[in-house]
Amino acid sequence: MKKKSCYAQDGVDVKEGDSFSSFAAELCRSTYENSGFVTVRDFSKRHFRGPRAFRYKNLPRNYWIDASPDGDGTKPALEDAAGDYENAAHGIVAMTFGDISRWGGIAFLLLDNLDVRTLGKFGSPRNKAYRTMMLGLRRLANENRFVLYKGETAELPGSVTSPNRKALAKYLWSGVALGAYNPKTIITGDKVKEGMIVMALKERGFRNNGISSARKAIVMHYGSLSSPEAQDAVKRAAAPAILYDHFLTTANGWFEKGFKPVIPSYLNVHLTGGAIKSKLAEDILFPRGFSARLNNLWEPASIMRECADWRGMCDDECYEAWHGGQGWLSVINASDESAYVNMAADFGHQARRAGVITRQKNPTVVIESKFTGKTIEWFAK
Repeated sequence: MKKKSCYAQDGVDVKEGDSFSSFAAELCRSTYENSGFVTVRDFSKRHFRGPRAFRYKNLPRNYWIDASPDGDGTKPALEDAAGDYENAAHGIVAMTFGDISRWGGIAFLLLDNLDVRTLGKFGSPRNKAYRTMMLGLRRLANENRFVLYKGETAELPGSVTSPNRKALAKYLWSGVALGAYNPKTIITGDKVKEGMIVMALKERGFRNNGISSARKAIVMHYGSLSSPEAQDAVKRAAAPAILYDHFLTTANGWFEKGFKPVIPSYLNVHLTGGAIKSKLAEDILFPRGFSARLNNLWEPASIMRECADWRGMCDDECYEAWHGGQGWLSVINASDESAYVNMAADFGHQARRAGVITRQKNPTVVIESKFTGKTIEWFAK
């Protein structure tokens, strides 16, 4: 029997690393024509380590480029416990693309970084899990018209772990999205006016924020993520984040002649860390002297209610740690409400009027909680 190299004994399989990288590179190549805004040139002669380069095309005059880094957070522990590797990529796409879409831009290219404890041998359940994750990322690239440009995979034994000791796949997944802004349609919140309405896009699970509290709630109730009794809750908590970006970029005119918006938005809020309190109230409305009353939010998913109860979280904490049932808020003219709802439905999303923008002497955001019915008020400092 051939003796393993010291590197292999130390937990790094160079041969399988090259095999996985070659597999991932072929998936990337298959997406190079997905976007109408970027041309990719592959100089590698199909070798996974060869050079690649890209150029922008078909963009508005005086466009600006942005890069948005983010990751899956601690959700891999839930995704692994649920065995849902096919949808694991939703997190890095939602988190990176959302931070460009929220400002009215379009993300069209993604670089990913997958750090794992070990890839495992080709054909093993662990290795199949990681390859399924990459196939899922390629599927999202095709469905959402973006280029999966290139990435990095690294085995980091001893450095990558999981709060679930029985986890099959221990990994951290992050990425950087590249995209563009049209100076004429960039959305900063500076054009928000009193009387505009707040539209909410429904989310089915936790998205990728507040997962640490969700995981702890499940463990407090069931003892561990791997407990047989916990599996239904784990699967519901691991539901993949909804990708709203293609709808939002279409509404903002990225596929129209002259890039004219179909439904103008004056503020978009991606409800990640800090959620409504931070992203809507403190970041945008309060500095501009505006208030909002949100009395028609979506109901939180049942697993979010359960986790709030198991963890002992009050309504204020729920709407600060979690999105409470909506992954996205858009501020639009009241006359565009029906158009927004109908276009969202065309893209498979549920939208509703959640509230209205107001002005008060002391800027305030008021929420009618869908957890207990309590009224929550946040004031400008």
